[in-house]
Amino acid sequence: MARGWESKAVEAQVEEKDWRDSARRPSQELSPEERARVERLESVRLSRARTLEQLERASSPAHRAMLKRTLLALERELAGLE
Repeated sequence: MARGWESKAVEAQVEEKDWRDSARRPSQELSPEERARVERLESVRLSRARTLEQLERASSPAHRAMLKRTLLALERELAGLE
């Protein structure tokens, strides 16, 4: 049986939580700049996940095109932050 987007979204949320938990280890004291970068990275990842979810449901060609451009911009920003 093929997995639907719901199970993929849940899987992405679990992976995101694991990533956040590993980033928040108390043994790692982060500088304010690094903390801001990690928070921005998390924000962009969540925006990307939300955009992918919206793209799955979008039916209008213009809306899909806008979401694809948004996704591309978010992926570029992620690459710059990682």
